[in-house]
Amino acid sequence: MVMIAGVEEAGRGPVIGPMVMCGVLVDEKDEIKLKSIGAKDSKLLTPRTREILFDQIKAMVKKYEVVIISAQEIDDALRDPNSNLNKLEAKTSAKILNKLKPDKALLDCPSNNTSAYAAEIRKNLENKKLKLVAEHKADVKYTVVAASSIIAKVTRDREIEKIKESIGIDFGSGYPSDEKTQLFLKKNWSRFPEIFRQTWASYKNVAKAKEQKQLGEF
Repeated sequence: MVMIAGVEEAGRGPVIGPMVMCGVLVDEKDEIKLKSIGAKDSKLLTPRTREILFDQIKAMVKKYEVVIISAQEIDDALRDPNSNLNKLEAKTSAKILNKLKPDKALLDCPSNNTSAYAAEIRKNLENKKLKLVAEHKADVKYTVVAASSIIAKVTRDREIEKIKESIGIDFGSGYPSDEKTQLFLKKNWSRFPEIFRQTWASYKNVAKAKEQKQLGEF
């Protein structure tokens, strides 16, 4: 029996809210069952289908692990001269794999240098002999990674809905390219600082422009 884990993130790029990472553990021979229920890269599925698969995947896998990384934690990592987003993702992947204890791990790689990214994960692994496969588009190639992407995406979407409910404003997707998000950011960057990734260029540009405007008013 070979136990394999898939690890993937959701919400790497938004200026609002957390990044969510998930790992799922399955017996290698059961990966085909995940495929049979329609598990594939979460970006290729509708929100409704993801919601349905979310519960089915959780019931089907041996174990799963979800880590919600707040906007504040992301900012802290990016302000640290010894860290960056890739290192934060690698460290969190290792944390997930240490809990799941697979024989083999498949990961979607955010870095152009897949071997350096794998080495960064290995640094924090308890099982130094674990077989690691870090590849671009792993969520498209491997069903177990796709399954983890679905759990990560649904969890992230739910976290975003919680933020909208708590502040009473619909700010769209939270991505800098979203016009609704852009408008919300311009109006509320200083009103709800805790929900924003303040190290993001889109946030810094708005803050800088507003501060310069205030200085000009003196």
